[in-house]
Amino acid sequence: MSSIYGEFEPRLFYVMDMLKNELEFYDRMKFEETGEHIYEHLTSRVKSDESMREKCRRKGLPETAHSALYEMKDSIGIRIVCAFRDDIYGILEHIRKLPEVEIIEEIDYIRHAKANGYRSYHLVLSVRTAFSDVEGNQPGRYFVEVQLRTIAMDSWASLEHKMKYKKDVKNQALIEAELKRCADELAACDVSMETIRNLIRGNPLT
Repeated sequence: MSSIYGEFEPRLFYVMDMLKNELEFYDRMKFEETGEHIYEHLTSRVKSDESMREKCRRKGLPETAHSALYEMKDSIGIRIVCAFRDDIYGILEHIRKLPEVEIIEEIDYIRHAKANGYRSYHLVLSVRTAFSDVEGNQPGRYFVEVQLRTIAMDSWASLEHKMKYKKDVKNQALIEAELKRCADELAACDVSMETIRNLIRGNPLT
């Protein structure tokens, strides 16, 4: 069976690498300016053929390149993990300034956490490219899902994900309550860590 992305698959990797390189350049630039990296690590992926087909089935969509690249917006995914919340918003402002990028969806789960305690900043980007897209547009648009988190948020989300998909979990209500408490404590820790960094920098408290 051929890839659901068809002839467009190589272009997904091109777009992913282009955006990844831009973010890595920004990180190097900030390090030269301040001696501090803007993020701790960055991961990227093109959703596998199998995963995208399964998602199309789950959404009731035909398993076609148009579904995968136009109806879905997460064929390309990038996760950026920062030490501090301020850095997340700094990266966000940099992304807003990229001429080939338009933010078409954004949800701030940091300032407005989910009920279960989940925190992260979610973006969906439309990236303009020199080559055509699945709708025949040229320049074409390719979508990228971006998640920005602190280290604490990322650790919590990893644990919550494991518990969510584990079968036959006992004491489910207790675990959910403990996860929520842990999420709130980690959020408070993120604020404290940011305050300490500002004090080290000599910035006044606000």
